[in-house]
Amino acid sequence: MNSIAAIGMIAIGSVGAASFYVPLKKVKVWAWESYWLTQGIAAWIIAPWLFALFALPQGSISEIFSHSPPSAKWLAVLFGSLWGVGGLTFGLSIRYLGVAMGQSIALGFFAAFGTLIPPIVAGENLFSSRAGILMMTGVAVCIGGIAIIGYAGTLKNKKLTEEERKAAIKEFALKKGLLISVLAGIMSAAFSYGFEVGKPIDKIALEYGANPLFQSNATLIFILTGGFLTNFVYCIYLNIKNKSYKDYYSVNGKIFLNNIFFTFLAGFLWFLQFHFYGMGKSQLPAGIAVFAWSILMALNISFSNIWGIILKEWKETGIKTMIALIIGILVLILSTFVVNLQ
Repeated sequence: MNSIAAIGMIAIGSVGAASFYVPLKKVKVWAWESYWLTQGIAAWIIAPWLFALFALPQGSISEIFSHSPPSAKWLAVLFGSLWGVGGLTFGLSIRYLGVAMGQSIALGFFAAFGTLIPPIVAGENLFSSRAGILMMTGVAVCIGGIAIIGYAGTLKNKKLTEEERKAAIKEFALKKGLLISVLAGIMSAAFSYGFEVGKPIDKIALEYGANPLFQSNATLIFILTGGFLTNFVYCIYLNIKNKSYKDYYSVNGKIFLNNIFFTFLAGFLWFLQFHFYGMGKSQLPAGIAVFAWSILMALNISFSNIWGIILKEWKETGIKTMIALIIGILVLILSTFVVNLQ
């Protein structure tokens, strides 16, 4: 399989990831912590197991788990829990900045740290090879695109009145959102490292007959279990603190089913990014695969900003702002193809 086809797989997952917050807008009455927890049950518990059951050879999951090194499993859970902090704050960044700006800033840090940390920790000199230099170049182009989108966000913020911001994004809070999105980006880069420490699990999966396209599905279960635990603790804390635990039983049956449907839909859409990321990465040449994380994040940002336009988060912000936004999206897409120069 060529690199373009592999990137196409990653792009399919990106469409799901960029779209996941849209169904959450259909949730009624529930507090943020209530619907964030229920979408997490779908995204981090149900979806990984379902996809693993269908993608891996029948009856192989228990064997893969029992024969995988304990250190790989526990480290995957550990980095998953660190990513969980990022995933939690990622949801808050979108809550306060909107789908477009919130995802752009947070995912920018995902891209940079998630791409560069694994090879640096492994002791690689990224300036000693063509692949390493291209990786650095691709990340730089990606960050350049993010900076342009950030500039568009600044122009947007100046153009709109406070009332217009609130109309587009109900809980808009620029300073709070920026701080949270930076934290989200740094912590969420741990997901990429979770894939690195989970490679021994992938190897065992291949030994038990897993299709190389789906070799990372078992590892995902461990990473996402860690992420779920972090989010579960915080959301339950907020449920108790805000007495929003009543959300789960105080609404009528119609609203409850509505909320379960849309939160589960959001969760499954979100999970698609890592299912297709694992597929695409497995088909990329070794020198390009290390850049796969940045490709995923760049595409996520591009598609999330397209959703921002559709959801009218950029409405009446002016031609200059829209031009900057479109240029930023195009630069991000360009960054995903830099790796094909080698």
